[in-house]
Amino acid sequence: MAHIAPKGGRYYVVVYGGIDPATGKAKRDWHDGYATRKEAERAAAEITRRQHDGEYRSPDRITLAEYLTDRWLPLKKSQLSRSTFDSYRNNVRLHVAPRIGAIQLRQLQPEDLDTLYAELLVDGKLNGAGGGLAPKSVRNIHGMLRKALADAHRKGTVHRNVADLADPPTVRHAGAKEQQVWSADELRSFLDAIEDTAWFAPIYLAANSGMRRGELLGLTWRKVDLDKARLVVDQQLLSVGYDAEVGAPKTSTSRRTIDLDPRTVAVLRTWRRLQLEQLMANGTRNEGDFVFTHPETGEAVHPDRFSKMWDQLVAEHGPRRIRLHDLRHTHASILLKANVPVKVVSERLGHSSPAFTMTVYQHVLPGMQADAAMAFSAAVFD
Repeated sequence: MAHIAPKGGRYYVVVYGGIDPATGKAKRDWHDGYATRKEAERAAAEITRRQHDGEYRSPDRITLAEYLTDRWLPLKKSQLSRSTFDSYRNNVRLHVAPRIGAIQLRQLQPEDLDTLYAELLVDGKLNGAGGGLAPKSVRNIHGMLRKALADAHRKGTVHRNVADLADPPTVRHAGAKEQQVWSADELRSFLDAIEDTAWFAPIYLAANSGMRRGELLGLTWRKVDLDKARLVVDQQLLSVGYDAEVGAPKTSTSRRTIDLDPRTVAVLRTWRRLQLEQLMANGTRNEGDFVFTHPETGEAVHPDRFSKMWDQLVAEHGPRRIRLHDLRHTHASILLKANVPVKVVSERLGHSSPAFTMTVYQHVLPGMQADAAMAFSAAVFD
């Protein structure tokens, strides 16, 4: 049976396991430390149930870092994509283990996770620039910990998932303040300025299709039909450590067909001829059939390299700084302001639903509603 024992202002669940023959003393397992008696009573009931079902195991003294690094991550390696596993491993190594990794797993409290999240929001960046991680990044760490502790709870290593009681930061959908988008005139000016650079074709396609970085760089020629002016997104190129790896699209709705305008088709035809000339001149082959390749090697362009070149081009030619991903937002905003139906924009971007698109781009809608009100008035009264 499990009993409640108050100690040091907290409540512990104590399980008596008979007499230890080596010492002649009673064996006791101490579980966690709960803030209230009610929490401890619920835990005691769960432990008692596990005893009756034959699922009970004595708690060990493994630390959170040891559990994540030595037990949980190795088991997850075959179940996760390489990029997701790499992200989990880095989050444990860089953010979790140095701050709360020494805490024993069974003594971990929700407040420990709350403190971790608060610290990461203030000084979580490790690139030397200082500052905190974005709320979304911290919430991703919370999601990882929640999954890891859920597995520990399911297997009886701990008797509750403290991550369920923690308070991760709230992530709001990107709005006008978070998104930095260019106007149609600004985009046209930038594209004109970079037309003679080696990066014009991929950036032009990104701007005119709304494709994500990985979708753009993972695109293959066999998925492009220039005669019918369309392409198919069915994979993406992921940055995994120092490597680039082809993976499945981000979501099921990311698999989609995107129609192209005549100018974009012309840009791609010109690029294809230039790409073949570059490969022949360097004696290399495009083994992966990628639309955009490194001229010297014929390999796909690494996502991180593409982002770096984007930043350099924007710093030199851009009307104002925006992120590479904001080029996707620019595409969507221009379409919505041109009164393209939200459903069409949603399908073009590969969003889960038009409702999601409306939430993300709600800063564009007020102007559209004003135009709609004027149009209605003109139709009825003019």
